[in-house]
Amino acid sequence: MALETYNQKRNFDVSPEPKGKAGKKKGNSFVIQKHAARRLHYDFRIEMDGVLKSWAVTRGPSLVPGDKRLAVHVEDHPLDYGGFEGTIPEGNYGSGAVLLWDRGTWEPIGDPHKAYAKGHMEFALKGEKLEGRWHLVRMANRRGEKRENWLLIKGEDEFARAEGDADILEEQPRSVKSGQVIEELQGKKVPKPRKKSAAKERDLAMTDQELNGAVPMDTKKIKGANEAPLPEFIPPQLATLVKGAPTGKRWLHEIKLDGYRLQARFDNGKVKLLTRTGLDWTKKFGAEITAAFEALPARQAIIDGEIVTNGGAGATDFSLLQQDLSEGRTDRFVFFAFDLLYLDGLDLTSAPLIKRKEMLESLIAKSNGKLRYSEHFDDEGGLVLKHACRLSLEGIISKISDAPYRSGRGRDWVKSKCSARQEFVVAGYVPSSVSKTAIGSLVMGYYEGDKLRHAGRVGTGYSNKVAQSLFRDLDKIKIDKSPFDEKLSAVEKKDVVFLTPEVVAEVEFRGWTADSHIRHAAFRGLREDKQAKDVVREGGPVKTAEEHAAEPDKRTVRLTHPDRVYWPDAGVTKAGLADYYVQVWRFMAPYVVNRPLALVRGPDGVGKQLFFQKHGWKGMNKKILAAKDPASPDEEDIMIRDLDGLLGLVQGGTLEIHPWGSTVDQWEKPDMVNIDLDPGEGTTWQDVIRAAHEVRDRFEQMGLTGFVKTSGGKGLHVVAPVKPSAEWPEVKAAMKALADGMAGDDPDRYVSTITKSKRKGKILIDYLRNGRGATAVAPYSSRARAGAPVSMPISWDELNDAIGPTYFTVTNAVARLEQLLRDPWVDFRTSEAPIDFPQGRKSKR
Repeated sequence: MALETYNQKRNFDVSPEPKGKAGKKKGNSFVIQKHAARRLHYDFRIEMDGVLKSWAVTRGPSLVPGDKRLAVHVEDHPLDYGGFEGTIPEGNYGSGAVLLWDRGTWEPIGDPHKAYAKGHMEFALKGEKLEGRWHLVRMANRRGEKRENWLLIKGEDEFARAEGDADILEEQPRSVKSGQVIEELQGKKVPKPRKKSAAKERDLAMTDQELNGAVPMDTKKIKGANEAPLPEFIPPQLATLVKGAPTGKRWLHEIKLDGYRLQARFDNGKVKLLTRTGLDWTKKFGAEITAAFEALPARQAIIDGEIVTNGGAGATDFSLLQQDLSEGRTDRFVFFAFDLLYLDGLDLTSAPLIKRKEMLESLIAKSNGKLRYSEHFDDEGGLVLKHACRLSLEGIISKISDAPYRSGRGRDWVKSKCSARQEFVVAGYVPSSVSKTAIGSLVMGYYEGDKLRHAGRVGTGYSNKVAQSLFRDLDKIKIDKSPFDEKLSAVEKKDVVFLTPEVVAEVEFRGWTADSHIRHAAFRGLREDKQAKDVVREGGPVKTAEEHAAEPDKRTVRLTHPDRVYWPDAGVTKAGLADYYVQVWRFMAPYVVNRPLALVRGPDGVGKQLFFQKHGWKGMNKKILAAKDPASPDEEDIMIRDLDGLLGLVQGGTLEIHPWGSTVDQWEKPDMVNIDLDPGEGTTWQDVIRAAHEVRDRFEQMGLTGFVKTSGGKGLHVVAPVKPSAEWPEVKAAMKALADGMAGDDPDRYVSTITKSKRKGKILIDYLRNGRGATAVAPYSSRARAGAPVSMPISWDELNDAIGPTYFTVTNAVARLEQLLRDPWVDFRTSEAPIDFPQGRKSKR
């Protein structure tokens, strides 16, 4: 957008704005101007190539990282505009007061020109009001749309704020140039602060179309909109499960949310939240959600959406939603709106979906963080699904963009999933083996016509509290005989307390066995919004005998007390941890087999006593082997050779596995090195990512190939395979030289000493994992921390803000691995090389 466009739109004989002329191309200033045009907005401008690249941010910047603010890309402005404050006269483009709200400098993260062209700019601001890391992300254009829409998003750092914190726009309204507020520039009397009612908030809502004189949408001209009275309820449109995401320009794609489907009905200030069967659940979700709807600029509306709870890693989490509901907690609920069915006298169900969504986005543009618009993507469905699965999300919903809203299940909406997940009927339970007042597992079924079919058991996914709550509630509906319309085997009915089949639960699983039982299943919560008779098998192929024979789960280790909860907050049991390791074994094996191991054991789970174990113990499972260290022949180290050995560790209460960097075949010659990036207080995740890339570069200078993984703790590990030729002392010295080099070259960011007093605001480059007997947590190992995180190998192009150090967990990691087209560490062993030692010093080969 050249300055010619800027000049053509303005009459400089009348307007006090500066004329457009290019400036020097080396500056890095930024400004934000509060602009009271037809509708109030904030103009965000960054200096680039001698001009101010400019975006009109409809609701102004937000310091809440999850709050995406629409930023409409407008014409370039001259550098002189960065100091402009004044009033543009009536009749001119953008007429109204312009206040210089903030100014300072910006620093791009990466190449700004490539990022601008790609549509995702990351940068740091240093202003008088705004600081820290930010993102500008370009959205896909909708059909026929001329505007270029971006999103302005705050990054996670020490300058970020949480939802509910003070809004900086209200907190600091004054100009950084004159000290005035916008009303003073307009020549108005400055109003005294007063509390706004919901009705007042609705009066002058700003829409995304109303920038610099744009005309608001006329709803009565929308094709298919019909005048009609407000209905009591509209049965929801449902998606049909398909094997793969559809392709083609007629489809748009939304992230599949992990919550309760709700219809919000708004009628002259009264809000109802209705389930998919029409039940009124308004009171379940607290006053903040209803207040967000009350503040909408409408008299009557029906909005289709989903209410969710966001987990600590950022993804929606149905288990957390269930937990919040059971505890009466409402502060984490968010309503994502994805369709508008009725608005102020108009039935919109016959209008094209894309038009309904445009109206919906405008309607809720000024809403707070409790009510959010569900963005969609116009990219190919397979690409969108791939990215969703790499982030361990549930899947995507694909919708025909020009189709009407049709109640019931059809093919206009289809869902493609990253993992098998559906509802089942709870037909029985097995009491816990460790508690007299809790369930140990649930017995599941589904309907085939009028017949209830057996689907197997689910033994993990229950926190202690949930297991006890289920026991109390289900005990009230127990019956004397099996409700299944088929005869169960002795093993299937062993210890089962049968129930009246009326309760529905959501379950995540890994496919079906040859005898139609669900495999590796985990409980995700009860579905009070669904009827038992509606639960059918959604599909998914039954594995052949050959496929079953090829699986690595032919195990012989028997777990005692498999329902013992190891992670109370995540509901991961001993059996759940074993199931996880069975599924990741083929990825994990090269990094734990035939190596001395150090363990973190906690037989009673996280939150109870944990201890470090390097040698064998009394009662150790026979599948765990002993290895004699040549340097200490009197003490036997721990090692495993197969999956049964790993499951033996699980039986022994192992919560973390830390291997040596060498095998028992060559104790003295490591075949991998590990740099642990441990962030100190005051550092950001972006700082850790930057450090990982620098370690990778320094590995390359040494002739090595770096691979990256999350630690499951606070930071990242960069690991390189090496030829087992150099011995521990010189390998450790080489890693120390790398760490000292980083700390010496950039002492404000890095430190290589373990002393905590020296680490504030810096990242520890921990090289000590590379000494004889030292260990680092294994790829795919669980961690003895809240949430059951795992140390997850990722590719370098995945290393961004979306994935933090604890993003992947025992409960979501397998969904990611099942969808990967390629193991990110597949080339690990083939990439091994000798270390190119500093000063030309080489190890003896």
